[in-house]
Amino acid sequence: MSFDFSVLFSLYNKENPDFLRRSLDSIFCQTLAPVEVILIKDGPLTDELENVISEYLIKYPVFKVIPLMKNQGLGKALNEGLKHCSCDLVARMDTDDIAKPNRFEKQIAVFEKYPDIDVISSWIEEFEGDILNISSVKKLPEFHKDIFEYAKGRCPINHPVVMFKKNAVIKSGGYLHFPLFEDYYLWIRMLMNGAKFYNIQESLLYFRFSSDMFKRRGGCKYAFDELRFQNMMRHVGFISLQIFIRNITIRFMVRVLPNYIRALLYKKFLR
Repeated sequence: MSFDFSVLFSLYNKENPDFLRRSLDSIFCQTLAPVEVILIKDGPLTDELENVISEYLIKYPVFKVIPLMKNQGLGKALNEGLKHCSCDLVARMDTDDIAKPNRFEKQIAVFEKYPDIDVISSWIEEFEGDILNISSVKKLPEFHKDIFEYAKGRCPINHPVVMFKKNAVIKSGGYLHFPLFEDYYLWIRMLMNGAKFYNIQESLLYFRFSSDMFKRRGGCKYAFDELRFQNMMRHVGFISLQIFIRNITIRFMVRVLPNYIRALLYKKFLR
């Protein structure tokens, strides 16, 4: 197979232009360069974001921008982006994170070594403010069998640093609408469809993190959205009733806890 690859971003109007610039710089300074970098404009953007995009369109011919007239949400925007990726290998990237310089080189090396693998991710380092201020490392199991079991309790792939075979994603239905869980939902369907997974056992990306994230992961609405997602996994046969009850019991408690306690649990036990 060809080891050429595309990079896929999605951008909407509430994102930070300085963060976007740092994210793009980290992609265009890789030790192994992509064939193309596809950015989906998910609806109208601010002038500041448009100025950054214009600057990079001039500097990098491989940079391509696809506008959507209205905000569609992450899942639909990424599905549209996949249509414009000319390579079968696609690397995801978020517009506020920073890829390490050898990210793509490391991931392509795994595809070369294990040609049957469909999805490759890695650990990520979560930072606040500056990449020297690492607050935690999100680690994941390495091999497919362990990833499959891990997925029954928690998301098995760090989405901002994933690289996958586009055909395998499309065969599993692509990104489908499931608020807050679009990527996890995709991995579940791919695992059930026979796709093979691998996680590199080192961090290849700096993930921008803030205490507000804990607030977004709490409250009754998030708890009930998660209940819907866990019920879906049980309904399709990915988890048993026993695991469903275990997951809901643990997760519902975490979602309704005060924010500072939830933050402590994430940093100490969920990373």
